[in-house]
Amino acid sequence: MGQRKKLAADARKEARKTVALASLKDVPTSPRKMRQSADTIRGLDVEKALGILQYSTRHASQPLFKLLRSAIANWEAKNEGQKAGDTKLVVKTIQVDESTSLKRMLPAPQGRAYRMRKRSNHVTIIVDKAPQEVAENKA
Repeated sequence: MGQRKKLAADARKEARKTVALASLKDVPTSPRKMRQSADTIRGLDVEKALGILQYSTRHASQPLFKLLRSAIANWEAKNEGQKAGDTKLVVKTIQVDESTSLKRMLPAPQGRAYRMRKRSNHVTIIVDKAPQEVAENKA
């Protein structure tokens, strides 16, 4: 590996040390409904996002709540000795992608059948320190 590529790879590796990632595959909820719940917590503090998801009545909020708790646990495992409550963590990125659909048939008028697609999705959450905290640690 060349010197320039090695320096770039080391910089990327250093930047990912503070970031924790959690992903959830094949959630049996439509991506549109999951995105609506995901948009409510994008960019918020972790404690506030957990509170919003815990008391939300939406069906998609329960798997997101568990996934966010998993991302927090991943961050604590990466940064040994630090607690998520002590540091100001933020939901940096939350991404909802479409997954496979189950194709089913619905009865329709005059002996026909309509296709019904039961959609599912993949969700990825990235949790990081708040931007002002990162700037304070560098100074």
